[in-house]
Amino acid sequence: MNPMVVRNRPVKTVIVKSKLPVSDYAVNPYVGCPHKCVYCYASFMKRFTGHGEPWGEFLDVKEFPPITDPSRYDGKALFFGSVTDCYNPYEKKYGKTRELLRQFAGTKAEISISTKSALILRDLDILKQIENLTVSFSINTLDEGFRRDMDRASPISERIDAMAVLNKNGIRTVTFISPIFPGITSVPDIARATRDHCGEYWLENLNLRGTYRHTIMQYIEKKHPGLLPLYQGIYQERDKSYWIALSEELEAFARREGLVMKNYFYHELIRKK
Repeated sequence: MNPMVVRNRPVKTVIVKSKLPVSDYAVNPYVGCPHKCVYCYASFMKRFTGHGEPWGEFLDVKEFPPITDPSRYDGKALFFGSVTDCYNPYEKKYGKTRELLRQFAGTKAEISISTKSALILRDLDILKQIENLTVSFSINTLDEGFRRDMDRASPISERIDAMAVLNKNGIRTVTFISPIFPGITSVPDIARATRDHCGEYWLENLNLRGTYRHTIMQYIEKKHPGLLPLYQGIYQERDKSYWIALSEELEAFARREGLVMKNYFYHELIRKK
């Protein structure tokens, strides 16, 4: 494993307008992500960074001024971690996410944090001071072998335990089942393992684009050869029938189990109104 290249990056602001349909602003205290998820859709950003290292092997720590009047974001949706994990391992040293969240404590801003890290528990004291807060934990498997093949983030058991702690402390928690790997990710199994610790599920399908498309297809051919025809149909022939059938199956499952599930399959096709 190559050593991480870490450098400081001065910026005028860390809060930028978001094109995501679920938020008004995106907040990313870092550029890059040490989790090095094989399927990371944010890897396209490497070409804007000036780094020669592969995505996942560099991290820019943003240096930004204090937020001018945080209350001006009251009623606005801010999404922490749209193209990085705000609680990547280097947050323990640099504390940029904690620095930002402290400024929003006591405001009416709608804060949403997406993470794969149990490090978020360090900031429980501040999180409890944010009135409109949602924390989603990305989990797409209960199989640690598959998880290790895909990312370098916290083990699944640690994510679930962290979710349980936040939930018990009155913080709204979500299980973000993403990305769903056809034939590998079992949404019902994940739901049963987490249902006591969250109030809602978000579902996102695996999208293959960019440089990691070939990597994922090679992985499937090597580790799950029986699934290769399915993946070829979905990602080479663009057959959406699998996702349509899975959507119907999961809608029925959610009704039977009394669960709230939001389907964001092909979310890139959703546009803000």
